[in-house]
Amino acid sequence: MAANGTNAVQPSIDSNYDRESEIKAFDDTKAGVKGLVDAGVAAVPRIFIQPPRNSGGTPPQAKNQFSFPVIDLGGVGQDPIRRKEVVGKIQDAVETGGFFQVVNHGIPGKVLEEALDGTRRFYEQDAEVRKEWYTRDAGKSFMYNSNFDLYSAPAACWRDTFNCTMAPKPPNPEELPEACRYCALIDHS
Repeated sequence: MAANGTNAVQPSIDSNYDRESEIKAFDDTKAGVKGLVDAGVAAVPRIFIQPPRNSGGTPPQAKNQFSFPVIDLGGVGQDPIRRKEVVGKIQDAVETGGFFQVVNHGIPGKVLEEALDGTRRFYEQDAEVRKEWYTRDAGKSFMYNSNFDLYSAPAACWRDTFNCTMAPKPPNPEELPEACRYCALIDHS
């Protein structure tokens, strides 16, 4: 590692570094970032370090405040004019910042709480159980992995993700991990 003029630590250039092999070895563990943390990793592996920017300028400073648009879904099912207005707000939010908060969506608080609890249960279970669900097969109803773009991004993100496809055809219960099966299949009405 080397420090540059902005006091930022940058990875030193190593012509012997085989990033592809390191990525494959990480992915083959099927343990993800949680597996690194559980194993007590003492240093961030190189695949997670962003490469230096080639802009030549000073890196942009992060803002301390984030502001996400709040989009109210109330009345979208009854009023076509309101629906068009809300769709426009969502489109604008996605195109400008990529994030937004939705209110009055009609999903009961109990359902949201159970979704969070199910997610925690999934990640807190034994690593060997999580590994059974680790896949890059987008055709599966449930897909757990680390970084959907692991093999194409310039650096991996420090995250693990699971995705459950619920529409147009909900999965059979056995296609979902037991830890979060209930929250995915409960009646949301």
